[in-house]
Amino acid sequence: MKAFHAYDIRGEFGVDITPEVAYKVAYFVPELLQTGKVLVGRDMRESSPVLHEAVLRGLQDAGADVYDLGLSTTPLVYYATAKHGFKASIQITASHNPRKDNGLKISRENALPVGLDAGLGIIEKWIEENRPMPVSACRGRVLQFDIHKEYVDFLKGFKENISNLKFAMDCSNGMASIFVHEIFGGQPIYMYDTLDGTFPHHEANPIIPANLVDLQDKVRQEKCDIGLMYDGDADRVTFVDENGCFISPDLIIALLGEYFIKQQGRTGIVLQDIRSSKSLAEYLEPMGAKVEMWKVGRAYAAPRLRELNGLWGGEVAGHYYFRDFFFSDSGILASILVLDVVARLKREGRSFSKVMSEIKHYENSGEINFKIERKQEAMDKVKEYFSSEEKPSAFYDFDGYRVEFPQWWFNIRPSNTEPYLRFLCEATTKALLDEKVARASEIIKSFE
Repeated sequence: MKAFHAYDIRGEFGVDITPEVAYKVAYFVPELLQTGKVLVGRDMRESSPVLHEAVLRGLQDAGADVYDLGLSTTPLVYYATAKHGFKASIQITASHNPRKDNGLKISRENALPVGLDAGLGIIEKWIEENRPMPVSACRGRVLQFDIHKEYVDFLKGFKENISNLKFAMDCSNGMASIFVHEIFGGQPIYMYDTLDGTFPHHEANPIIPANLVDLQDKVRQEKCDIGLMYDGDADRVTFVDENGCFISPDLIIALLGEYFIKQQGRTGIVLQDIRSSKSLAEYLEPMGAKVEMWKVGRAYAAPRLRELNGLWGGEVAGHYYFRDFFFSDSGILASILVLDVVARLKREGRSFSKVMSEIKHYENSGEINFKIERKQEAMDKVKEYFSSEEKPSAFYDFDGYRVEFPQWWFNIRPSNTEPYLRFLCEATTKALLDEKVARASEIIKSFE
């Protein structure tokens, strides 16, 4: 089924994801995860109320009690799942996707993700086989589960003295809006902080440059120390410095060392995805951290961080995972910690951009997308070409390929959610970067 992906169920509402699909998925969740109670939350998208009704009905018909959070961020669902001992939860959201999309994120005990390899594939198979779905003789109940204040208090517990900061905050008309005012009060310059599933100002994707323009302009106009933007369900956040320059999210993983190691005196394992800059390890390992690399996506990152008992981790897409948050990701928690760091640095006379320039040592292409059919052939050809030119210093093949050389490296991988082959390259100089990107693009395009 088209809506079933490696990490979640997501697609165009009415086409890929329908109330009927949502009902069926919800109906099978209690059986899959062996539980009689399921936590449910939803975002503010126009189609979310309809899907919410279908999910509740499916769970009730299966005989499960529903603990309904109502409007919620995805990280609130993770928090409630782990903190309150639920064995299953469903968040209705399409995260950063366009207005017309929606989806379901399913978690199991300890807020561990249920991806295609961990149960979604089984539900997909049951639906395709038209497995019987009899209505239980004891239909489940719907119970309102309001832990809003508890969650706000939990997040505020991480907030330190940031009174010296001036910062802009773009909520993308998404779910972060239901918490940020209580956490940050009147200090930020709020932007697009009302819930609106039509996304009237820009799409809720904080990685796309066009969506950042308003925030960048506001930071420069108001002479802010930092700006930040959440995505639609607030599990991601990205940052711009006082000059309005976008900071690559993987570099923020390194910056968080300033909080955990320098401010808190804690060391441990830090997780990065296979696309992350070499600058991270070069910055963190002298502090005492051990940096581990793993696959892209929450379905892989959250279980891996838990397995390693890692302290924190992150991804190029702007997800940040924390042991202190049940090994799950939270855009709001990440923003609190980064603001804590930037406030301390400002008191020391160091700007956000200055510290980031000390972390970043390489030129980076960012992910470049190629829409091709013969993905594996293209990947193999790129790997073989560059490996024959120069002996690799390191090679990883657990999420596409990452091939490292003394002066540069690249990652090439098929997207798990979109019809793209993604290429990313990093080098010691801009000239070397441009040369390698041009040659790789030429090779990949020959497979179109």
